[in-house]
Amino acid sequence: MTVKQLPLPELVAQCVRLGIPGIGLWREPVREYGVEAAAALVRDAGLAVTTLCRGGFFTNDGWEADNRAAIDEAAALGTDTLVLVSGGLPPGSRDLVGARARIADAIGSLAPYAGERGVRLAIEPLHPMYAADRCAVSTLDQALAIAERFPAGQVGVVVDTYHLWWDDRAPAAVTRAGAAGRIHSFQLADWTTPLPAGVLNGRAQLGTGTIDLPAWCELVAKAGYEGPVEVELFNDDLWSRDGVEALEETLEAYLAL
Repeated sequence: MTVKQLPLPELVAQCVRLGIPGIGLWREPVREYGVEAAAALVRDAGLAVTTLCRGGFFTNDGWEADNRAAIDEAAALGTDTLVLVSGGLPPGSRDLVGARARIADAIGSLAPYAGERGVRLAIEPLHPMYAADRCAVSTLDQALAIAERFPAGQVGVVVDTYHLWWDDRAPAAVTRAGAAGRIHSFQLADWTTPLPAGVLNGRAQLGTGTIDLPAWCELVAKAGYEGPVEVELFNDDLWSRDGVEALEETLEAYLAL
């Protein structure tokens, strides 16, 4: 998503050229290209699919069929991790506690299906500013409270610096998640203000904002996580630029950490 302006074949080729070993894929461009074709493209290039994003939105109608399809797509792509953005309040509702209960029930119904296909469900807590419309799970503690009901091989969490950096309870939750083998994905983005209208596309390039990203990398490593590190930037300015240039800049910013 960081360089969504690059068509999938070019993104794969540029990752190979730059020595980037894996790609976190999103369902929309994968479906547009074709799931099997995308799987072959990435596999033949020698790259890993680190995660597939996204399942979730469990407070919307039709969530079950869509999420089962997402699990099947993840398995076809050869990734063991499906990222979940859980969904906000149902239309007309103010019941945040009820929304979280509905999310937990939905994940419980999907976990065995995912486990049978070798796919882990990774609950991503989003910053509280998204609680109404995108994700009622706002903290890592809340995500773990759901994940810990199920085997670690079926349900875990995403640690995303953009969403968690403000929470002074998050470091302890990272340590707890790591000890239980529940950190299924680690994502980096920086925080700058003012946020853009709509706030969704405000993720800043690494090293340009207020998050102590090296400290987060150290924290997650000390928790025992040895998996891929993804950079996920939703940023209109970055998307307006040449995609190869943006990718090179992002890699340089990551290595500088």
